[in-house]
Amino acid sequence: MMTGAGAIDISLGTVAVLVLGGLVAGFINALAGGGSAITIPILTEIAGPLVANGTNRIAILAANLAAVAGFHRGGAVEWRRVWPLVPPTVVGAGVGAWAATQVDGDIMKRVFAVVLILVAASVVLKPARWVADRETSLSVATRNIVFFGVGFYGGFVQAGVGFLLLISLVFGSGFNLINGNGAKVVLVLAYTPVALALFASANQVDWRLGAILASGQMTGAWIAARLAVKKGAPWVRWVLVFAAVVAAVRMLVS
Repeated sequence: MMTGAGAIDISLGTVAVLVLGGLVAGFINALAGGGSAITIPILTEIAGPLVANGTNRIAILAANLAAVAGFHRGGAVEWRRVWPLVPPTVVGAGVGAWAATQVDGDIMKRVFAVVLILVAASVVLKPARWVADRETSLSVATRNIVFFGVGFYGGFVQAGVGFLLLISLVFGSGFNLINGNGAKVVLVLAYTPVALALFASANQVDWRLGAILASGQMTGAWIAARLAVKKGAPWVRWVLVFAAVVAAVRMLVS
């Protein structure tokens, strides 16, 4: 059961922690992924794990709205290439969010931690694969299966889904890191309302905490989007390496 919003005392210190944590998480999520590794522990300490998972989706929704605006303003969202990826991702997220109430996600997290280490190694050892646009050989059917799977993970676990999306967008759909990040935030923005609605229907969302956290995440995401467009893919890849390694280590030890 959710801890009722009125039962949680929100002090000025709590507000400060939520805003600061949201700021950092929003910045990291817009450029790579893993920001939920910051916000989930904060929310869990305040409201418990069930409410934390649901409430976090409010901030994710707000942050990706700001990130989409920032990337779009910088001309880094290739809408014609992104729209076909939305349906399979959203459907996958809906199925994944439902499955989250049925299955333990610990095994999936540990497997994904290993994937993150491989991603970081690839970015360092073969940066050209991430920095330049590439031709893709995936068929439409295969691509839809891939993004259904990524959406499933996003609805099921959320933490680190940005990395999976970037992998799929760069290697499966031919995006570079800048346009890939633009596409990533569009896809997360598209599927997050589905997950949020599920948690809200289960009474596992604290809207006050979510709104406070969202204010920080929106700011961080907007700053990150603007910096990404300005500084380019080579800079973003080092942010990706750092975030991937930190997220992987946390998943393995938690």
